[in-house]
Amino acid sequence: MDVTATSLSPRRHTRQIAIGSVKVGGDAPISVQSMTTTKTADVEGTLQQIYALAAAGADIVRCTCNELAAAEGLVQIVPRSPVPIVADIHFHVEMALAALEAGVHGLRLNPGNLRKPEEIKLVASEARDRGVPIRIGVNAGSLHPDIYERFGGATPEALVESARIELAYFEEVGFSDVKISVKASSVATMIAAYRLASETFDHPLHLGVTEAGPLPGGLIKGTAGIATLLAEGIGDTLRYSLTADPVEEARAGRQLLESLGLRERKGLDLIACPSCGRAEVDVIRVANEAQDALNALDIPIQVAVMGCVVNGPGEARHADLGIAAGKHRGHLFIQGQIIRVVPEADMVEALVDEAKKIAVEGLAARLAARDASAEAEAEADRALLLGDRGLDANHATERIERIRRRAH
Repeated sequence: MDVTATSLSPRRHTRQIAIGSVKVGGDAPISVQSMTTTKTADVEGTLQQIYALAAAGADIVRCTCNELAAAEGLVQIVPRSPVPIVADIHFHVEMALAALEAGVHGLRLNPGNLRKPEEIKLVASEARDRGVPIRIGVNAGSLHPDIYERFGGATPEALVESARIELAYFEEVGFSDVKISVKASSVATMIAAYRLASETFDHPLHLGVTEAGPLPGGLIKGTAGIATLLAEGIGDTLRYSLTADPVEEARAGRQLLESLGLRERKGLDLIACPSCGRAEVDVIRVANEAQDALNALDIPIQVAVMGCVVNGPGEARHADLGIAAGKHRGHLFIQGQIIRVVPEADMVEALVDEAKKIAVEGLAARLAARDASAEAEAEADRALLLGDRGLDANHATERIERIRRRAH
């Protein structure tokens, strides 16, 4: 299935690097990253979280390496991880070297914290010899004081300059296996910084709004920044930085890419109408129940929950499967075609049952097995609903006639 989003700007071409088995940049799919919140020395706890992140859609996971015990933990974590592991390094060159010795698939260095040129070049040399990529992770909140002062703050230009200086150190030792991030907690600053970075570097860019905060605000800020850039063709990998369970970060990243058509759907995509006075059921309740039940199936399917039969099946005809509420009944449909009418109490159960059958038999077979009388029943429900609340509720015929008389 081709998931190229033709309505988005063409993706900017970058060099390609490999974080373990995951390609980043070039024509590789945009990847999702997250970071563990466990102590890296807690090997079993960290691995449990890594597996949860991978299941939620993370392609790459970052772990802190801030002490010797963390580096020792990475020795055991790396070979047992289902996804490549990147070590997060801030202040201590020894930890970067220890993480490389532990066998990590990548490093993240913060130029604002690891500042001595000779130490930076030492790490780059070691990474070069081992074939391990490095992310230059610039952060508006930890810029080098000299750069902050020169640019009068954490401006987009300051962030890009920090990355440029670090990259120059790498180039001195012949190391170019690099990706770059220029994150800020301000969405506007972040967007401007990445636009400038995309004009300045041909290295892959890792997107993120740093310190976005808890849900739902953090999710909104992260999406505002990341989605804007992706729509412009900028970005090769991403992370939501949420004050929440990191599984929410991975899930959000994956869903964003699927929503933009930049990754093939991996799980459920549930769409639902916002409800209105014509709705015959509690749409919010039914949608939530359906989402919980269908998520457990782990089937890559788009499902619609619509509040009424007047417009529901037509508006959601692009969905693989859906249900619309009639008078105490649910109208089950596949790609806009009614296949069965079920009691209201059975709506969620019917959706789940049909989703399972679609997964086994396919959409065409399930359409062929539809109830021959379902469309007629649905039409009767539509007519009844329109009579109660529908087309002539505003005395349309009389009003139109009066308008025409006035016009003449």
